[in-house]
Amino acid sequence: MNLEIAETSSSPFISADGDAGRVVIRGDSYPENSFELFRPLIEWVETYLAQAGRPLRFEIELLYMNTSSVRVMMDIFDLLESAFQQGTDVGVVWLFDAGNERVAELAEEFKEDCTFPFAITAKARTP
Repeated sequence: MNLEIAETSSSPFISADGDAGRVVIRGDSYPENSFELFRPLIEWVETYLAQAGRPLRFEIELLYMNTSSVRVMMDIFDLLESAFQQGTDVGVVWLFDAGNERVAELAEEFKEDCTFPFAITAKARTP
């Protein structure tokens, strides 16, 4: 079970690989309707996590998020938190450009609400 949503000028690339247990979200996220954009991913995560005993890793590299995207991301992290509390191996790696402190601060705010493994990693700035 895989899911792929193409990147647009206002929405991120989203890829969910059920065989690898991996979700990638990359790009900007300020669509008109974030809930509509992310609904397929939320449904995918719910279905995936319902299959007990399978680890799930998120790799997130978002450059910008609007308020509604932040709310949806909180919903996704709530799903991961619930699964983690029930013993499922889940984790997030949040990558950010070393020069974009605002994104790093946002990732830190998300991390504060999570007890599952949540790494925040700066990428070297590209010249």
